[in-house]
Amino acid sequence: MKRTLPALAILLLASCGPVVREYPPAVSLTLDPVPNSTSAPEPSNVEILANLPQPDCSKGLTPENQEGPYYKPDSPEQNVLFEGGMQGKKLIVAGFVMNKDCLPIPNAWLDFWQADANGVYDNEGYTLRGHQFTDNKGRYYLETVFPGLYPERPIGHIHVKAGSPGGEILTTQLYFPAQPVDGLTVTLEDKGDYFIAYFHFILE
Repeated sequence: MKRTLPALAILLLASCGPVVREYPPAVSLTLDPVPNSTSAPEPSNVEILANLPQPDCSKGLTPENQEGPYYKPDSPEQNVLFEGGMQGKKLIVAGFVMNKDCLPIPNAWLDFWQADANGVYDNEGYTLRGHQFTDNKGRYYLETVFPGLYPERPIGHIHVKAGSPGGEILTTQLYFPAQPVDGLTVTLEDKGDYFIAYFHFILE
């Protein structure tokens, strides 16, 4: 005689069958390619000084220019004025200091001061102010920020005093190609993230 499973047992066996779940359709994940940087890496000061354009001394001595009201003596000896977090685009200025015979002047003194990217001078401290001395080949190198304009004088400029050892001090300014000044305009190259400007001083 055949035995029959109780109805409860049948129900239990049926409940042990495979469970089928429905999942949402698979999502295809794609990553956008990382764009290539269009800015060249910033060269070192050694590279810049090793590849300075040759000075042209045929135009004579570097002209004088007004000192302005914001000069402060006793600036710190430093050639890097650009600070982290500073607003504006970095500007590198480099060149030779030469005498009237077009010979380099080692240990020439250069004192720079300027407005920040908003056209404001630091008259309490020494931000964007500093002096330096040329190397044994008469070369200088400055890291700063491209100066902003201010209402009293809407032209971009950097102030500088320069002098050879034991010589007279030249007070002048550097200007930019957008608003050139004869004999005092730098050669400017836009490198994307920063500018490089070249200027050679010719001193008495």
